[in-house]
This record gives sequence, C-alpha cells and structure tokens, in this order.
Amino acid sequence: MSEIRDKSLAALGQAKIDWVKDFMPVLDHIGKRFEQEKPFAGLRMAISVHLEAKTAYLGLLMRQGGAQVAITGSNPLSTKDDICAALDAQGMEVNAFFGATAQEYTRHLKKTLEIRPHIVIDDGGDLVNLLHGECAEYAGDVIGGCEETTTGILRLKARAAAGELHFPMMAVNDAHSKYLFDNRYGTGQSVWDGIIHATNLSVAGRTVVVAGYGWCGRGIALRAKGLGANVIVTEIDSFKAIEAIMDGFRVLPMIEAAKYGDIFVTATGCNRVIRKEHFAVMKNNALLANAGHFDVEVDKNDLVSLSDHVAERKPFIEGYYLKDGRVLNLLSEGRLVNITAGNGHAADIMDLSFAVQALSALHLAQHGREMEPGLHNVPAELDREIARIKIESLGMQLDSLSQEQKDYLSGWQV
Repeated sequence: MSEIRDKSLAALGQAKIDWVKDFMPVLDHIGKRFEQEKPFAGLRMAISVHLEAKTAYLGLLMRQGGAQVAITGSNPLSTKDDICAALDAQGMEVNAFFGATAQEYTRHLKKTLEIRPHIVIDDGGDLVNLLHGECAEYAGDVIGGCEETTTGILRLKARAAAGELHFPMMAVNDAHSKYLFDNRYGTGQSVWDGIIHATNLSVAGRTVVVAGYGWCGRGIALRAKGLGANVIVTEIDSFKAIEAIMDGFRVLPMIEAAKYGDIFVTATGCNRVIRKEHFAVMKNNALLANAGHFDVEVDKNDLVSLSDHVAERKPFIEGYYLKDGRVLNLLSEGRLVNITAGNGHAADIMDLSFAVQALSALHLAQHGREMEPGLHNVPAELDREIARIKIESLGMQLDSLSQEQKDYLSGWQV
C-alpha cells in the first residue's frame, strides 16, 4: 500500500507524465517492445529515482513490460507529490513525498524493498546499501540491479573491491548514452536552471567556480560560460585540468579560487571540497551550491562553526551569518541538482539515460542469473542501439562505410 501525501493531485501529475512522453521517443520505442514481449513478467522491481514526471514514465514502462513495481524517491527534495499521486492512481506502489525527513526517507526505502525485488534500479546506491545491510532479508531473490549516478558507481566500486557486492550491478552511468548527455548537458542545464530559479540573479559577469571537471563539471562550466560568466575550475586530476585549460577555463586550487568566486558549484562526489579555510577568504554574499548526489561537498559543520546564526533568506537559500559580518549563502540545503530546477533534467536528455536503464534491466532479466556478482558494463550493442533509435527519431541518417573502407580498416594492425 502506498505512502504518499495527497491523492487529489493525480490529474495534475498525469498531465505532466503525458507531456514528457511526447519528448522521449527512445523510451516510447522501447516501451512498445516491452508491451508486446513482456520481458519482466513474473519479476518484481524496486526503483529509487528522483521521483518526477520522466522517472514516473520509466516506472510505468517497466510495468508495461510485465514487472510488479514499487517506487520511491532518491531525494525527498526532488520528489513531486502530484507525480506520486498519479502513479498511485494507476495502481503502482509509491512510497515517497516531498520534504520527507531523514527517518521518513529511510522508511520509504525500506518499505519499497518489502516487495523483495528481483531487479533494483538505484540512484545513488541507497537501495543497494540497504540490501547489503539492514534489509538483507529482502535480497534473497535479487537477480541484479542498475545504477545511474557517478556517486552510486563510486560506492559500488568500493563495495566490489571489498568483496561485499553480492549480486551483479549494471554501471548505467558509464554508458556513452548516459554520461555523454545526461551528465554533461542534463546536469549542465538543470544546475543553472536551479541556481537562477532560487536566487533570481543573473549569471553574466559573475565569477563562477566549478569544483571538478568530470562530465558533470564540464557541462556546468560550459553552460556558465554560455551565460556570460567568468569560469574558474578546480581539479585534482592533471589530465582533466589540462582539458579545462584547453577548453578556455582558468584552473586554480580552491584556496585561490575561493577569493574570486561569486558562485561556487561542486561536482566531485567527494566530501569537504569546500571547507573552513575556503570560507575564510570568500566574498560577502557568495553563493554555494552542490551538484553532487550527496550533501557532503560543502562542509556545513565548518560553516556553522564560523557563524553567529543561520537563517532562511528565501526558499531554498540558507544564510550563514559569519562572526566577521559576512554572509555566505547555501542553496537547497547543500543538494542542488534536480531540486530547485523543478522538473530536473530535460526530458529529451533523460530519454537516453533512462533508455540505458530500461535495456540494462532487460539484460539482467535475460542474463542476470548467469552473471557473476560485481559491477558490469552496459553491453556496447545496447548503447549503440539507443544511439541509433535516437538518431532515427530526430529524422536523421548517418553515413556508412563502404566495403572497400571496411577492408582497408581491417588491414590495420594495432
């Protein structure tokens, strides 16, 4: 039985789901196949995602394929109550509502796992973590799962290295159809949608400091530059730092960049990226935002220790009033991405990302029982199939190699 906030919002939520479906042609293509073949018949699926319209469509698509689905939100601040109501009205088990406390959030995760899933679709690794700990009793039927975030993959790699990953997990985040588009263009756009929505300020002419130049950091920096910002990148990897320089950005250590930044965005997946020594040299009214999945990159404990008091300045912005008279502003309680942007990443971008989720789940349904426990790459042929469907949906055709060219290339020796 669902645990949601307001069933009366179902019609509004359904309208949002119907809207995004029109802009997700790859998922639509896969959904028609699932409806005909029913590849998940007899299987139970637990899903933890940012629970808004696009991810609701993914959940419905899995049920279209025959799965019994229980779904929850991977972040209480991105959960949309109208979407929860719409899914509940369609008979899906939904355990989530906006603004859940930490205790309520954990309860929703555990309640979702009571379905005793065969397949897990995770966003950040919380379901998998519970299945290896407090909820191990629900893991007996697990065939495998999918993980779509950089942070979640890092958690899985650590667990696998320790010999503590007990079933196969598909590294959805590492598929080309995911990170080249969702991480770069999806995060790149939604982060700035969120910051602009929350602050009601322009970006042009401001100095933006982007911490981390992975695929998310690349997208955030690219979009900031396009909005007219002066962009500084901080990075610990030499190759990525060189790439940032060649992309036209200034690269500095955070202790130097902290002196110049008007807006700081972290996208590293690491903890305490911005901390006490950095806060000490920042400008008055600097804005701090974390685009990473977990609220660990901006050290709030250090902020509190430097402050006389903390107060909400406006929705989604906490003001830390420092003892020296400066104010530092933290957006969305340290978790920006997919929160203040309202609807998260663009539907046409997430079409690719969720297509990887859908076909990875299909791969597990077909082959999961034969796979070794651990982290597995998405098969290249699935990745290419998604790209092909997307290209065709755009009304485009690609050039192809002639037989002569194929023969020529096959003659090369590595």
